[in-house]
Amino acid sequence: MSDDETVEEYLFKIVIIGDSAVGKSNLLSRFARNEFNAHSKATIGVEFQTQSVEIDGKEVKAQIWDTAGQERFRAVTSAYYRGAFGALLVYDISRRATFDNVARWLDELNCKCFFFLLLALVLVFGLLR
Repeated sequence: MSDDETVEEYLFKIVIIGDSAVGKSNLLSRFARNEFNAHSKATIGVEFQTQSVEIDGKEVKAQIWDTAGQERFRAVTSAYYRGAFGALLVYDISRRATFDNVARWLDELNCKCFFFLLLALVLVFGLLR
């Protein structure tokens, strides 16, 4: 590529939400670093990873944000949604309560996001079992 050519870059912020211990951090770890840790610890606050791919000569970056699922971190997550292009809502199919809370997470998304947000519902079958 010559110095005269401009590389266009796109950055999309995606947030991962869901109850505590459903596998959000392991999904992120697998996507960004191709790693899986069966003994991962609970996320404190917010973490993020970036993964890049080239599409039609343009660099496209996905900045994936992971947050703690515990209720005590709700204040942190209010700002967490700002600028998000999409969300992955994760629950553990082997724990009914995590599915029952999907509606609450959807309500939170609706309250915090004042624009169209792409959403994917991700079910995890006992990652840590």
